[in-house]
Amino acid sequence: MSKRDYYEVLGVERGASEADIKKAYRRVAMKHHPDRNPDNKESEDKFKEANEAFEVLSDKEKRARYDQFGHSGVEGQTSHGQADFSDIFGDIFGDIFGGGRGGARSHVRQGADLRYSMELNLEDAVQGKTVQIRVPTTVTCKTCDGSGAKRGTTPVDCSTCGGHGQVRMQQGFFSVQQTCPRCKGAGKQIKDPCGTCHGRGNVEETKTLSVKVPAGVNTGDRIRLTGEGQAGVHGGPSGDLYVEIAVRPHKIFQRDGSNLYCEIPISLTDAALGGELEVPTLDGRVKLKIPAETQTGKLFRLRGKGVTPIRGGGPGDLLCRVIVETPVNLTKRQKELLEEFAEIHDSEGDRQSPKKSSWFDGVKKFVDELRA
Repeated sequence: MSKRDYYEVLGVERGASEADIKKAYRRVAMKHHPDRNPDNKESEDKFKEANEAFEVLSDKEKRARYDQFGHSGVEGQTSHGQADFSDIFGDIFGDIFGGGRGGARSHVRQGADLRYSMELNLEDAVQGKTVQIRVPTTVTCKTCDGSGAKRGTTPVDCSTCGGHGQVRMQQGFFSVQQTCPRCKGAGKQIKDPCGTCHGRGNVEETKTLSVKVPAGVNTGDRIRLTGEGQAGVHGGPSGDLYVEIAVRPHKIFQRDGSNLYCEIPISLTDAALGGELEVPTLDGRVKLKIPAETQTGKLFRLRGKGVTPIRGGGPGDLLCRVIVETPVNLTKRQKELLEEFAEIHDSEGDRQSPKKSSWFDGVKKFVDELRA
């Protein structure tokens, strides 16, 4: 083994702090570790040299003797590079393998979030409503206050990990920490379980909640109820409840963002002569004036009769599409009148049916082009 100066081996000054020495050793040891440099004699020697240097410089008494007398002051007091420095690497790998040197992971954990699907009709979604819901969930056990232990007793340290929640596993040079298989990382065991929750710390319960649904919600929106989810583990905070909105299809209206759409059937005479209709809205009925000669498919806009968006902005509109309805179940007299009307109408030619006339002109042109 080379007798180079230990400070030189680690690459630090003589006045280096303990933290600096530890950091320097990590760097050198990781660089020359045998697992990283298989069958490399030079790296193996440097690794052992770094171990020996750290063994001396990390010990206050040995370091003082080395500073005063050099190598002769610590001769016979080192393990020549074979010491167990696994704690150094445990600081590094502990975070990776779910542990560390800070003791057990807390067995107090937040409860899981819950989801509840709420169906609403369009009126309630647009106008808002307070709805009572019943939610199956878990709540903190009142008998043991969430500890899981029988009243008058407390959980004890785990016999496997000694209360740390982690167990150390030696793998060659490396020593890594893993979650304790007995206590699952809690660090505690319950010797006398609570008779109500049987050691779980919480019990199942169905609770009734009032959900205030704001005006303007739509399918896919979520309402968050803080703390109304599953109870926490061993006294931890409860999770949240997310209420997901689903709006049922409506018999009259269809919603598109902040606008509402509907179809209104009108009679042949109203379409030809004009008239006035009562149109339903979510706020009540309003009058809609139908001008003479209205064609089927005509869209009428009633401003401000749509939905006020939940995220701000003015209300949308109600758009009404009129559908001219062909009369059915005609009486003899009605048929006679229509036949008379048809005769008069045909005599007027294209003037009273401009769309029909232009359509037939287009058809004739198309056919003529095919024949050409």
